[in-house]
Amino acid sequence: MYTGKHVLITGSSKGIGLLLLNHFLANSAKVIGFSRNDFVHQSADYEHFKVDIGDAKQVSAVFKQIAKKYGHIDILINNAAVLTSQYAMIMPAGNAEKMVQTNILGTFNVTREAVKLMRKNAYGRVINIGSMAEKLEPIGDSVYAASKSAMRTMINSMAKELASFHITCNTVGITAIETDMLNQLPREKVDPIIKQLTIPRYAAPADIFNAVDFFASADSSYITAQTIYLGGIN
Repeated sequence: MYTGKHVLITGSSKGIGLLLLNHFLANSAKVIGFSRNDFVHQSADYEHFKVDIGDAKQVSAVFKQIAKKYGHIDILINNAAVLTSQYAMIMPAGNAEKMVQTNILGTFNVTREAVKLMRKNAYGRVINIGSMAEKLEPIGDSVYAASKSAMRTMINSMAKELASFHITCNTVGITAIETDMLNQLPREKVDPIIKQLTIPRYAAPADIFNAVDFFASADSSYITAQTIYLGGIN
């Protein structure tokens, strides 16, 4: 499906990023991964970079290496995110700042550099991994939900800038799925939120792959600045 394509995934060392990494590798892509952690994957078609995407200088330096070695990026998956679920009155300022730095500015830093490479080939797919928190606005997720909303708004605006270069920008608004991030939260908090969904169940990896593959497809060239919400979120 992705033979000859170069895919960049942020937050690739665990959680949804790791699921997507294995999905793209299984479908013949060459994958580049970013995370704050050292990470080794047993595949000749994967290269990992240890980078804090919230640091614009680190991101720029890594992309110089990518441009020299690979020349282009076809698909960018903005997956990396920080989540602290906590009541606003007791949220440490530092925790809020980390969510803004990674979820908003980190997404901007990576997207800005990736689309420079996409523009050279007049082709690209930018896909954000959004969240049900943006729409459902759960208690304790005020900053996280706001950051995901800002990320979607930002990418929709960038879609207008990039359309003339045949680069599309879309978002997959996911529901809860079994990951390290979900395990930070008590299930007695998450289960009632899941029950509110039109399809009241936790997401499976295939649910996410289906939406990501749709946006990543060459056939989706006429679709940009759109969001698919899983689970019937409205």
